[in-house]
Amino acid sequence: MSAHGNDVRTGSPGSEVPRSAVGPQEGDLERAIAAQVRAYRSAAGISVAEMAERVGISKAMLSKIENAQTSCSLTTLARLAAGLEVPVTALFRGVDAERDAVFVPAGHGAQIVRRGSRQGHLYELLGALRGPHKRMEAVLVTLTEASEVFPLFQHPGTEILYVLEGAMVYGHGEARYEMHPGDALQFDGEGPHGPEELVELPVKFLSVTAYGEHSPTS
Repeated sequence: MSAHGNDVRTGSPGSEVPRSAVGPQEGDLERAIAAQVRAYRSAAGISVAEMAERVGISKAMLSKIENAQTSCSLTTLARLAAGLEVPVTALFRGVDAERDAVFVPAGHGAQIVRRGSRQGHLYELLGALRGPHKRMEAVLVTLTEASEVFPLFQHPGTEILYVLEGAMVYGHGEARYEMHPGDALQFDGEGPHGPEELVELPVKFLSVTAYGEHSPTS
């Protein structure tokens, strides 16, 4: 039941917030390493003194590292990772470039025209990241008119439906499910699926499709 359309990354309806072109700033790397070392050490219940001994550095140096007051050599980073029993890359988390996000205020999702729209079916895109990060798509579906003809959908990925209002019979392959508010249905999107009977109008449900590593082209 996936809908494919352009997403809008917004802070307000209709305005796109571009990804920052600015890379990590001075001190970002030190702060990221400091936070990760401190967090992993605390989670493992290791004292500053014990950690310093494991790594082969002084308590004062470890304190400086955990407070982002000094830069680590690659050798020290490797020792820290070994002492914490984590990959070296784990110590760099948080220093990545800004990640994409999609914010859609209530009632401002992009309306999508698809099969079924003429039968009183409204599809409102709540967000889908672009490019290689497009691994999930959320659509708010509202069915407002009873019809004898319902569209069937097939698409890659796994989909979950969550009913918010009304009641319907939803088909997936040969199976049929009568769904009411609070009911959820998760299924393989490759199987033909779609609403088959509208029991109580209007019907409103959230459809979220996860595409995994290989997402469809926008």
